This record gives sequence, structure tokens and C-alpha cells, in this order.
Amino acid sequence: MDSRERFLETVRYGAPDRVPYFEEGIRRDVIEAWREQGLPAGTDPAHLFPADRREEIQTDLEPRPELSAWPESTDGLDAFRLRLDPEDPKRLPDGWKARVEAWKRRDYPLLLRVHRGFFLTLGVHGWDRFADVMLRTVDNPPLVSGFMRIQGEFAARLAERVLEETSVDAAVFSEPIGGNTGPLISPAMYEEYALESYEPLLEVLRRFGVEIVVFRTYANARILLPSVLERGFNTLWACEVTVAEMDYRAIRREFGRDLRLIGGIDLDALRRGKEAVRREVEEKVPPLLEQGGYVPLADGRVREDVPFSTYAYYRDLLDRVIRAA
Repeated sequence: MDSRERFLETVRYGAPDRVPYFEEGIRRDVIEAWREQGLPAGTDPAHLFPADRREEIQTDLEPRPELSAWPESTDGLDAFRLRLDPEDPKRLPDGWKARVEAWKRRDYPLLLRVHRGFFLTLGVHGWDRFADVMLRTVDNPPLVSGFMRIQGEFAARLAERVLEETSVDAAVFSEPIGGNTGPLISPAMYEEYALESYEPLLEVLRRFGVEIVVFRTYANARILLPSVLERGFNTLWACEVTVAEMDYRAIRREFGRDLRLIGGIDLDALRRGKEAVRREVEEKVPPLLEQGGYVPLADGRVREDVPFSTYAYYRDLLDRVIRAA
């Protein structure tokens, strides 16, 4: 099987030759540190640790031109809308026509990033804007709903534009919604502000037959999962979350086959050494592989504090567990 067939067979609970392995990408500073620890000079880690190829389409979802100040009342929403033009050719990646032609012959999964999530949509990149947004959720709900609704409609039209020219194997909603203690807004607020605004986008995905809809979260979002599934999401990809509440084994017991899973291997285990890696992989991965609908990988990008020998052990062990399933 090629990588695309392998991915689709896995998420459809079929019978792949093996499940895919997606590498998050090994940064240059990590490779330089590993060379001092024994990685041979000139050796590409991708050759030592092969991964299934995937590609993600990243459209430009930011207001253009950028806002110098965010509107403080609903009177400013029209100006916000004018900065989100889905027909702007610059919204698509460079070399778009050539990419579309190449994707017709692809043998790897193609994913479309369709939304940046609640906080990034509202321009939260620092404390001041975060504090302002949190106050607005309480004292000016129409303003927050207006921002989210406009962004959702814009994202839907932009996704429609992409899907009219190419097919994709999954759509990805990025949702950096909180931290290890949970989301920073209540489930009721998340439903009102975020999920309601996602509906036009979800409708476009349904219309174009995109069967895998990924909730890629950077937080302990366990409390949000029932609402997320109810809206039509069917895949969880939790990143950089180390709390027990996001243990994939427990999540699978609760939600069953309705929720496919990507990730789930605690990156911190790689920092603690080979025995921690052995326990993490051998205890978590086999039961999930047996149940199906699971793509195993670490829940974040490897950093310099993961030794080369430990990473090599992890990849060898994971490969053996995958092939034995």
C-alpha cells in the first residue's frame, strides 16, 4: 500500500498492511545536538527513521491587511469582514495551479487546514489581547459571536474554493483552546461562540464528501469532546498534552469507534529515558492498534532535550509494535 491508501484504510477501520507513521518534523537544532551524540555527519534522520509522507494545505486565514486595532463594538464588524476576502488569489499557497496538478497523482494523504480556532481567530497572540477577549465573552457576546461568524463564513468560502479544484483526505481544525488544566472558556461558551460558527464550514466539508474531520487541539480538551463529536468531528489529534484526562485508551473506551485517534504517545516519555519509552509504547499502542482507527505518533515535535539514542530506541520499538499488530 502507498501512504494514502494506508491512511484511508486505517481511518476507515479497514485492514491496512500497517498503520501509517507521521513524523512531525525534526528541527535543525535537534539534528545538530544529535550529531554531537552519535548521529553520523551527513546522515539524514529521515533515512534512518522513515515516515509516511503527508502534506497539509495551509491557506491564509488572517485579516488582510492586518488590523492595527481590533473593533471594540459590533459597528466595526463590517470593516473586519472586508479584510477577509476568500477570492483574493494570495489566500492560496504559492504555485497553486502546479500544486493542484501534482496532487492529482499523489500517493500520500492530503489534509486541508480549514480553521485556526477560537483564540487565534480573535487575534490572541499575547496577554493584553487575551484579557480583552475574555472580558468581551462576558460583557459583549454579540461582538465575539460576530467575529467568529464572519471568520466561519470566510473559511467556508475559502475551503469551497480549494475543494472545487482538488480533493483532500481530511480537514483539520486547529484549536489551541487552553492548557493542561482544560479549556479557557466553558463548554457552553465554546458551543455558542466556536462550534456554532464552524457550521458553514462543516456544511461545505459534508457537501464535498470530506469524510475525516480532525479536531487538532493543543490542550486538555476532554470536556469539549461530546459537543465536538455531536457537530460532526470524527478524529482527535491532541498535541503536547500530558495529563491523564487525555489518555487515548480512556477516550477510546468512552467514545468508541466514533472518534478516530492520531497521536497519543507522551513526548515526555522520550525525555525520561528508554524504560519510560518502553512502558509508554507497549502499554498504550497495541490495544489501540487492535481496535483500529488509530495512527500512533508522539504528541509533539521532538526537542533538543530528547537524546538521539532514546529517539532511535523509540522509533525502533514503535516500528516493531506497528508491524506486529
